[in-house]
Amino acid sequence: MGLSWQQGPLAPGRVGRFLVPDPLPERMLFAEPLRRRMRVRFGDTWIADSEDVVLLHEPGRYPVAYFPLGDIAADVLQPSEHTTRHRDLGPTSWYTVHAGTRSRQRAAWQHTGLADHAGELKGRVAFAWRAMDAFYEEDERIVGHAADNYHRIDIRRTSRHLVVRSGDQVIADTVRPLVLYESGFATRWYVPRADVDTSALIPVEGRTFCPYKGLAGYYDVAGIHRAAWSYEDAWTEAGRISGLVSFEPDEVEVYLDGIRLRLEPGQTVVPHGVDRNLALEETNTVKQP
Repeated sequence: MGLSWQQGPLAPGRVGRFLVPDPLPERMLFAEPLRRRMRVRFGDTWIADSEDVVLLHEPGRYPVAYFPLGDIAADVLQPSEHTTRHRDLGPTSWYTVHAGTRSRQRAAWQHTGLADHAGELKGRVAFAWRAMDAFYEEDERIVGHAADNYHRIDIRRTSRHLVVRSGDQVIADTVRPLVLYESGFATRWYVPRADVDTSALIPVEGRTFCPYKGLAGYYDVAGIHRAAWSYEDAWTEAGRISGLVSFEPDEVEVYLDGIRLRLEPGQTVVPHGVDRNLALEETNTVKQP
């Protein structure tokens, strides 16, 4: 989830509501100090290094990191004639980013006509995530988008009885699943492979990426397309689900203690494509300055 997208409290599709007598504005932007050192790498050069990053939460979008101009290397930002207008923040100027022998057009931007109420972003520039080679917090790479402080994952062990069926075929049967709670999303249940009929899992092409869990591979199950998935090598923070299998209750029958599970309206996850054809080997590589 996150503060401003999917079903977060400032997102268009939020599942909760603020207990106030008058309706809130349809769109609310929220800026806050990141309180983490963030660095940007482009063309084998560290082009930005700051402990004064501001994170912007905008409805329906990933968080965006804004760097003070003083923490960006000299001659990296080359002004261009391209301008746009942000619906809330006004005129926006775009830059070509240049370092060494490489350059990328429209790879950074700055809001140049900010009102006083948006003063936190004055004198700051944001870099297009996919246009850069990498973003880091300290010496560890951050992939996908800037980390959202309001996104949380909790994994719990349980002895509840979970059964997965497709018609008369039992795909999985376990009393030791792991339950994964993720901010704003439906609960997901992960099954040890020893409790899965793996002959029913047919690997398919196409992986998705979660900045908090890692790369997910998918399976067809009993002829049902992409009805199950697994994080073969989940991020450290979610390492307990590595190699386990989760099943989509809208595609196959998933029963918990005899009761069939169904996703609640609005709980469908928006999938992410793999960032720049990211491979696990790349995400585990730390480039030192």
